[in-house]
Amino acid sequence: MAFRHPHDSEILRLALPAFGALVAEPLFLLTDSAIVGRLGTVPLGALGVAGQILSTFVSVCVFLAYGTTASVARQIGAGNLREAIRQGVDGIWLAALIGAVVIAVGWPLAPAVVDAFGASAAVAPQAETYLHISLFGAPGMLIVLAGTGVLRGMQDTRTPLYVSVGMFTVNAALGAVFVLVLGWGIAGSAWATVLAQTGGAILYAGAVARGARRHGAPLRPDARGVRASASAGFNLMIRTLSLRVVLILGTAVAARMGDVEIAAHQIASNVWNLLAFALDAIAIAGQAITGRYLGASDAAGARAATRRMIQWGIAAGVLFALLVLAFRPWLPNLFTSDPFVRSQLLAALVVVALLEPIAGVVFVLDGVLIGAGDQGYLAMAGVIQTVAFLPAAWLVHAYGGGLVALWLAIGVWMAARLVTLGVRARDDAWLVMGAVRR
Repeated sequence: MAFRHPHDSEILRLALPAFGALVAEPLFLLTDSAIVGRLGTVPLGALGVAGQILSTFVSVCVFLAYGTTASVARQIGAGNLREAIRQGVDGIWLAALIGAVVIAVGWPLAPAVVDAFGASAAVAPQAETYLHISLFGAPGMLIVLAGTGVLRGMQDTRTPLYVSVGMFTVNAALGAVFVLVLGWGIAGSAWATVLAQTGGAILYAGAVARGARRHGAPLRPDARGVRASASAGFNLMIRTLSLRVVLILGTAVAARMGDVEIAAHQIASNVWNLLAFALDAIAIAGQAITGRYLGASDAAGARAATRRMIQWGIAAGVLFALLVLAFRPWLPNLFTSDPFVRSQLLAALVVVALLEPIAGVVFVLDGVLIGAGDQGYLAMAGVIQTVAFLPAAWLVHAYGGGLVALWLAIGVWMAARLVTLGVRARDDAWLVMGAVRR
């Protein structure tokens, strides 16, 4: 694909830093795992349980970034810098409010949540310790999401990259000191993450406050704006929960097949998730670019940018498919020495590769519609997509299908996403012009 299209430079300018920031985020837990792993099996298991709970929470609350990106980008496109900052201020206030509620509600519920994940008697107390401390980082974590959305909406993905790298570095350094030098155990790892997240939140809040002063926007919360952010967030949360249901059910079906299958499925999912970061970077560019064009009432520009980003998504998907197939004979050896797991993984990776071009289009369209503020449709489409997956997953479980059959069921889900998002993109209903989507 020749890089001569007028939109290529802006796609690259937004997507490349976004990819770096996306890759930096999971390094938090990997770094914690490397440090806590030196304490033994039980603390590492506790981190695994608490980390899964926190990852689910972050996934559900990602609407703070996506919804803010869309609303701020529209105002930027319309030339309303003051109102764009105001939208960002409202998003950050909403994040702080949700964070406070999470602390109040999550503290007494932490033991029950850990127990629901099936933690053993040895692992549960340490998982609760990590979760209780991590709750104090919830406001910071959510403000980071909202602040990231503000800057992305303002067509800036470099600053979130720098902040993500800084947070990762601080987390790693403090974790090593608290756990390995001061001997605080798993609690030290949790405090390191809380401090890194809080530091990132201060940087984002400071950036938004400086923008507010520069453009004369008030820093106090606007009740109507916060309600509007919450309303858009609810629909995005439905969309995200629909995605999580599919992923969780897929893991549950694989677990019921046996230890070999769940091990191979976990590795295949990790490969899928790694490639998803690159595709999601294009989707994030899609959010910012689409919102800006629609805010400027430039439907033709939004259409042209969408077509080009779809081409980027297809090209990236085909490239990833070829890479997976090329490295497939050697990939299993990087993760396991079990010949049965390797055999299952080799077969599953073929389906993973074949799904990549579809994923390239789906991720882009998802980002475009988020950027357009089409949250209501995305929520409805998410439910439809999940409903399409359920019978396919049930058939795999009921008739003893193997791991390949499970990934084909995931393919049904991806096909449903392609159809529902593609039909919407071909229509004009999402092309709502103006600074505010009404």
